[in-house]
Amino acid sequence: MSARPMPTQETEQSSAKRFIAAVRQLHADEPDVDQRWEKMGSLLSELLADPSVKAQSEQWPSCDQGGLTAAEGGQRAQNLLLYEDPDHGFVINGLVKAPGTRTSIHDHAHNWTLYGVLDGNETIERYERLDDGSKPDYAEVRKTENAEVGPGKIDLVRPWQIHAEQSGEERTVAIIVRAEKPGTFLQGRYDPETRKYWQGYGPTQIPCDFE
Repeated sequence: MSARPMPTQETEQSSAKRFIAAVRQLHADEPDVDQRWEKMGSLLSELLADPSVKAQSEQWPSCDQGGLTAAEGGQRAQNLLLYEDPDHGFVINGLVKAPGTRTSIHDHAHNWTLYGVLDGNETIERYERLDDGSKPDYAEVRKTENAEVGPGKIDLVRPWQIHAEQSGEERTVAIIVRAEKPGTFLQGRYDPETRKYWQGYGPTQIPCDFE
């Protein structure tokens, strides 16, 4: 009888742990921030393609989007905090939206973000700012993209890019990698109809298992 092969480190690790290890290595190896986040897309793509990750996400709770409008005072949304790196500071968030849920039109300030759709379908909206930002509490923005996306789609959101997302007719789940944990710095909010601009803190973080 032949000897049974010893399990390798890769087979012992879950997809989540392999992804975290790969992102940590990328932070250590790639000093160019733009290149680092471009390369990270292929790592996230592998994670999104693993059926066990989707199965795990079925137990994740829905996230309140907080009614982020100027009239409502910009209440904070929620993200699931799946992982925070102790050395490089990046975080992995989960975002579960109920059918027909729309985020505010917003930016992430200086924070780099990689947004991957794990389950469901949604619309990603992109905007450009038309004014020079010199007028307080005022911004003119115009929609430049309205893309229908599904599982496996990855969107790299660079610092200060203005955008919004809306889930389709079913529950939508996304896995998000951010350069740092949101919630401690202000981010821009935009209302195209009133041309109102204001700032608010990013989503509150709800700890959630990611194995």
